[in-house]
Amino acid sequence: MQIHQLKPKTKRKKEKRVGRGGDSGPYCGRGVKGQKSRAGRKLKPIIRDILKKYPKLRGYRFKAKKDYEIINLEKIEKVFQDGERVTPEILVEKKLIRRKAGKVPKVKVLGRGKLTKQLIFENCKISKSAKEKIEKAGGHVV
Repeated sequence: MQIHQLKPKTKRKKEKRVGRGGDSGPYCGRGVKGQKSRAGRKLKPIIRDILKKYPKLRGYRFKAKKDYEIINLEKIEKVFQDGERVTPEILVEKKLIRRKAGKVPKVKVLGRGKLTKQLIFENCKISKSAKEKIEKAGGHVV
């Protein structure tokens, strides 16, 4: 057997020809008038339009979520007295940070500024430089 002797097992199904009478009717499921009823219609792919509107930036961009409210030692120094506790709840009460969606946020303390008071830090994340300054002033981190 050779290639020119090969034949398909089943017949090819003929394409539905629209608008030529018979059971399929004059419009044959395409509706009346408009771009969608025409032969050779070309609709714009909408998703492409949406994608083209986005600003294009080179390289990989990763936008990290801001999980922690950040506060520096200089602000804590001004508001707190010697020997006081520093917790996220107390920071919200003293209006140094705001609530997020009605909840007390997590707090990270950074080391900008000087600390002269002995303070006790609880439930806060603390940077290395801030921890050194707190311990140097006589306070401690729980």
